[in-house]
Amino acid sequence: MPQCEDMTVTDGRALVALRSPTGTALVAATVLASCVGFVDAYMINVAVPAIGRELPASVSQIQWILTGYLVTVAALLLLAGALADHFGRKKVLIAGLVVMLVASAACALAPNAWSLIGARLVQGAGGALVVPSSLSLLNGSLRPKDRARGIGIWAGISTLGTTLGPYGGGWIVDHASWRWVFFVNVPLILAALLVLIKVPELDEQRRPLSVDVAGAGLAVVGLAGVIFALTEGISRGWPALVIGVVALAALVPVERRLKRPMLRVALFRSRPFDAINVSTVLFYGAISAASYLVVLLCQLRLGYSATEAGAALIPESIVFLVVSPLAGSLVARIGTRWPMAIGILLVAAGFVWLAAASPGQPYAQSILPGALLWGLGLGIAVAPLTAGVLAAVPDDDLGEASAINDAASRVGGAVLIALVPVLLGVGAAGDFTGPLAERYRLAMLVLAAVAVAAAVLTAVFVPSRRAVVAHPAPSPRVNACVVPMKGSSA
Repeated sequence: MPQCEDMTVTDGRALVALRSPTGTALVAATVLASCVGFVDAYMINVAVPAIGRELPASVSQIQWILTGYLVTVAALLLLAGALADHFGRKKVLIAGLVVMLVASAACALAPNAWSLIGARLVQGAGGALVVPSSLSLLNGSLRPKDRARGIGIWAGISTLGTTLGPYGGGWIVDHASWRWVFFVNVPLILAALLVLIKVPELDEQRRPLSVDVAGAGLAVVGLAGVIFALTEGISRGWPALVIGVVALAALVPVERRLKRPMLRVALFRSRPFDAINVSTVLFYGAISAASYLVVLLCQLRLGYSATEAGAALIPESIVFLVVSPLAGSLVARIGTRWPMAIGILLVAAGFVWLAAASPGQPYAQSILPGALLWGLGLGIAVAPLTAGVLAAVPDDDLGEASAINDAASRVGGAVLIALVPVLLGVGAAGDFTGPLAERYRLAMLVLAAVAVAAAVLTAVFVPSRRAVVAHPAPSPRVNACVVPMKGSSA
């Protein structure tokens, strides 16, 4: 490709200048793609009561509407990264956006709960293509000297979207219909596809195609089996649980025998890497489930509208935005262990405060203090978690390590959200309102204990080394994704 005003040739590749029309289009496209992923994963939380009423949907079906997307994203994420490495990030991103466009329309038009669940599973497959290709397209297309600033702009704008997204979703539910939460995706995806026309496909060095069908299949069956058993109850779902556990147990030996596996088992020889990823599953799983529980409490017990419920945790995101850059500087001075552990403990303290919320209390007493503690803890914990993952592996493995950590956060979210009915004592065909009144406090305290376990694991096994801190990813309530390095596909 010839060099032009927008491009600089580096190592034989024409890379994009951030301050150029092409650089602007690149940032806009990746921000729009990230917003679509957030809407599909978590903005739907505020629509749960409305979906349950209109379709109607049982508790089991509601859980699958929430977790189906997370299961397919988490299971197919690493496989999608391999596809991006072979076919090109832009092509895979476009394919993922098209799949999500069709699936979003199917969700919005779903006539019943089962058709909505099916469309959500397809959405997750599209999301798995979008997640690894969007940020790696930004990172791999920008000139090296522009990458940190470009990713910082992407993170800031995306985080603003994730902060206001639940409020916007609640407003849509109150003033239109839950179906429009999915229709919102359509203009976002079309805009992203339109902007991508202005982004050139770079002359990347493509890796040989390695489609790990066995690994992806075992991951999907394993996660789906475990989630099904948790959602339906162990007494009814134990056959699925057995199948799921067997599939997940078989994943490691199968991946060891493959020449180009989806999951490179050698990375897990690093004890700090293992500890951070287990902490990620626990910590972000607890955050996902707590977000869901608080939204349910606000609408079904505290009398909030969907708009008010969507706005309830905005202070948490604001505090995160303020504190996170300061935490990055702290990690560079004192290391990763203690900021990460202390931050997770503060989030647990926020859960304990929110556990006491009850009808009749003003927002400033019931929700706000817990949300502020939650945001403070996240702001302190996310940067060291990101830095710890990057510091736990050699430089050549940074992209793969970040993808694994991202998948860990999504697995944690899917599993802990599936556990919510179990914590509340809700049957598969039951209703949330009564159990929320009786067991909401216990459920939040259990999630606080899960977060404490993550903090203890961090304090014991994560070394307190200094590390260079990458920009934390957006969606701080639910996403542990770290920034891909060296143009990886993660």
